[in-house]
Amino acid sequence: MKVENFKTMWGFTGDFETACKEVKEAGFEGIEGKVPQVSEEKARWKECLEKYDLAFIGEIVTGGDYVPSRHHTLQGHINDVEEAIKNSLELNPRFMTCIGGCDAWSQEQSIEFFKSSMELAKKYNIEISFETHRSRSLFTPWMTKSIVDAIPEIKLTLDMSHWCVVCERLMTTELDTMKAIAANVHHIHSRVGYAQGPQVPHPGAPEYKEALLSHQEIWEIVWDAQNVKGMQITTMTPEFGPDGYLHTLPFTNAPIADLWEINCWMAETEMRHFNTYAEKKGLL
Repeated sequence: MKVENFKTMWGFTGDFETACKEVKEAGFEGIEGKVPQVSEEKARWKECLEKYDLAFIGEIVTGGDYVPSRHHTLQGHINDVEEAIKNSLELNPRFMTCIGGCDAWSQEQSIEFFKSSMELAKKYNIEISFETHRSRSLFTPWMTKSIVDAIPEIKLTLDMSHWCVVCERLMTTELDTMKAIAANVHHIHSRVGYAQGPQVPHPGAPEYKEALLSHQEIWEIVWDAQNVKGMQITTMTPEFGPDGYLHTLPFTNAPIADLWEINCWMAETEMRHFNTYAEKKGLL
């Protein structure tokens, strides 16, 4: 078993080839992002991914934006999944990760959304993994466990940083629930949250050591479950980003850290962490 890191396109403002060069230089395996709609730009992405021999994880966002419109219908969310899958196939994604559903839905509505989305993924012969994300159907660990109980075959993209905010505590307080869903985790977004926010200013800062260790403890639980399932590769996307996540200085709005530096730090740290874990478990 080995770990592979992916660069998020969230917060990246340069051209796509520059992103590919950064990924290659940093030793990442590939890129995760929402595929452009414009055919010329999509063709450019395909060309660059092939040129730099990079894997790709496609992103699906339902409901109109990252915080879904409350007026978007259930069928509208399902339609968004199909359109995003169809738009991404040209890039041959390893799998799709989906920010989908709505936190205000009933459990029955969410189950219908996930089952319908999984049927669409099967139709297009691609895997789909659903992100644990606030404002979405998987906005708490307990709702997620209920969905897993109802749909045991569902795959999850685990981003605990959202749950830290919703629950106002670190998820090591909920280890029984974390263990119950660990076998369903297909992909990890390795951003570190804390009780009052989805993103610590820097995961290497000593004042946030407890938050980092909390996330790492649960990632090891996931790796244990993935190893039991016989997974040969575990994937992580360091997903520190902008848009209210990155801390800024008052009045100037100047960012207090460089996102790419943070994400590289996270990737390198988790590579070392995984290798230590794997050696301890006899996986190397």
